[in-house]
Amino acid sequence: MSVRLIALAAALVPTMALADWKPLSGAEITAALTDRTLVYEDGAKQEFHADGGTVYVKDSPSRGHWAVRAEEYCSVWPPSDRWDCYGLEGEGEAMRFVAKDGSFTAGTYAAP
Repeated sequence: MSVRLIALAAALVPTMALADWKPLSGAEITAALTDRTLVYEDGAKQEFHADGGTVYVKDSPSRGHWAVRAEEYCSVWPPSDRWDCYGLEGEGEAMRFVAKDGSFTAGTYAAP
């Protein structure tokens, strides 16, 4: 395979898939998210407040709560009272929430 073809193939693979993701501990999750905002691949934004509040904005804001439980990121979105938990992995300025089935949602920190 030529170097040119390899370079073209590499350019076509999404950057998030090539990242060297590191699973975060509970303390690292808290540090990574508290008072930060992530911008997701679809353009949505999510704020994570120190008091456990979270706001997800795509078309209109949705308010929920987040916490770290058993080394995972967990959230609840009223009117539901069910907490869903995910592993959190980081790579530089990027984070991804990993579900039990291996699917994930990735985002990067918003500029301050």
